Amino acid sequence: MDAAGSPLSAQDAPDIGFDPSVVLLMRDALPDVADKAVVAIIEEVPGYAGALTGKMGETIRRAVQVALGGFLNLAKEDAGSPQAPAIEGAYQLGRGEARSGRSMEALLAAYRIGARVAWRDMSRQAVDAGVDAAQLSRFAELVFAYIDALSAASVAGHSDELESSGRLRQRNLERLTRALLGGASPDDVASAAARADWDPPGALTAVVLAESQVSHALTALDPQTLQATDEVSAVPEGTAVLLVPTTGSDTSRRALLRALRGTDAVVGPAVEWLDAPASLQRAVRCHALGLAGLVDSQEHLAGLLLGADPKARADLRERVLAPLADLRPSTAEKLTETLRSWLLNHGRRDAVAEELFVHPQTVRYRVAQLREVYGDRLDDPAFVLDATLALA
Repeated sequence: MDAAGSPLSAQDAPDIGFDPSVVLLMRDALPDVADKAVVAIIEEVPGYAGALTGKMGETIRRAVQVALGGFLNLAKEDAGSPQAPAIEGAYQLGRGEARSGRSMEALLAAYRIGARVAWRDMSRQAVDAGVDAAQLSRFAELVFAYIDALSAASVAGHSDELESSGRLRQRNLERLTRALLGGASPDDVASAAARADWDPPGALTAVVLAESQVSHALTALDPQTLQATDEVSAVPEGTAVLLVPTTGSDTSRRALLRALRGTDAVVGPAVEWLDAPASLQRAVRCHALGLAGLVDSQEHLAGLLLGADPKARADLRERVLAPLADLRPSTAEKLTETLRSWLLNHGRRDAVAEELFVHPQTVRYRVAQLREVYGDRLDDPAFVLDATLALA
């Protein structure tokens, strides 16, 4: 791909023609601007977290430097013609993202952030050098067209790569996800992982979220995250399933929850990677509780336990409250709420009164009624357990 096919071409570029001294001043500032852009990208795009060192860090730095070179050439009289290297670099970067198994969301976010940082610093240099408002406005117009050109080139590279080797790997990842969640044997799942060139993590955590939020979530999650593309049994319509590599540690879980902030996601427990269906099952059950916002299933274990068998819980409640069945409905209702509060507050009368907004003497009277009905069962640990589970 070359610059001639990009949204920004030499013949379309407006004549800006900054004074050569201004261009030189801005060029001198390029290394510092490039460093700031790289730091901002790594800080603000979670998919690039930890990439300051190693091959990924070098790739980001090289891409930023090439892009800024073209960025600065926009300010020269011969704007447009020197941009081919940057456009070609963006195209190759898109192909590289596809080969690494990444979606385009993280890279496009990096373009936006890098452009913001570069424009902020370089436009300040131009203003300090006396560039007038009309020139700066034309420069801004050309810069944003240039960023669109880079983005389009990367999207094209990503698409082209997926149509070749990338598409094959994506199909293999889909097969792996299907095997993991479909009950395939451990040997078959391990073989699917090898074919997909996917390294099993220390643990996997299932996430159930709205289909409309998947793209946003993937920009913040580990690039090795698996997405179920087929319908998964028991998963509600309109929701999607992600299997996120984690370590199983508390630190890893906190990082995952931070990455999912702003989504209506339900996060299952971290499990050994071959046990991913167990994490998904927990997440689906927690989703059924109807909780709003970002939900950590580990914070709702009691609710999950109590809701595991609704019919059994209803039968238990009926049995516990059977001694109140012959009382007037209004009396039975008051004694039921008093029994529940008395159990949960361990018999502390003042706490019960505060919760029910009644006088402590009223609590005393009602508890006396309960003792008349239930007798010694109120002191029986087995009954107390049944009643607590039934009324909680």
